[in-house]
Amino acid sequence: MNQNRVFDADGLKRTVNRLAHEIVEKNKGVQDLALVGIRSRGEPLANRIADKLQEIEGVRVPVGILDITLYRDDLHGRLDQPELKSTEILFDIKGKTVVLVDDVLFTGRTVRSALNALMDIGRPARIQLLVLVDRGHRELPIKADMVGKNIPTSHNQKVRVLMTEIDGEDGIELVDEPDGKE
Repeated sequence: MNQNRVFDADGLKRTVNRLAHEIVEKNKGVQDLALVGIRSRGEPLANRIADKLQEIEGVRVPVGILDITLYRDDLHGRLDQPELKSTEILFDIKGKTVVLVDDVLFTGRTVRSALNALMDIGRPARIQLLVLVDRGHRELPIKADMVGKNIPTSHNQKVRVLMTEIDGEDGIELVDEPDGKE
């Protein structure tokens, strides 16, 4: 397995800073804005962006966490039971601009599942998609509104996002999988 470091901790920090500024610019501030991170790495990413938004705008934007396990379309036929984690959105999303946050956009299936889960919770005024990495290879007509980095990949590569909160370090790696499986 061959791996290539695309971002180090400083690069990730600069990207989060830029994405936070992009949110402010796109929404003309943070009024009626909420962030919802898709488990698992969308969660710390959303919290980091919220911290940066507070630094920029002086307002704490609410952050929620979305578990899409039961909305996935690839669970059928699996022998293992899916590991359910909780969705934690402790605010009303009705009328808000919800920025859905994920680490990597690939086929679009995770985002589709997240949109279904979010709409079961409430009806926001609008939903924007923010991803740290867009690696291409879409299977559904889904496009991110804000992208940290476009990393063209082949199908036998994997983008690995490392976050201190989960992995003990920050970074983004491009990993070649010899058998083409993720």
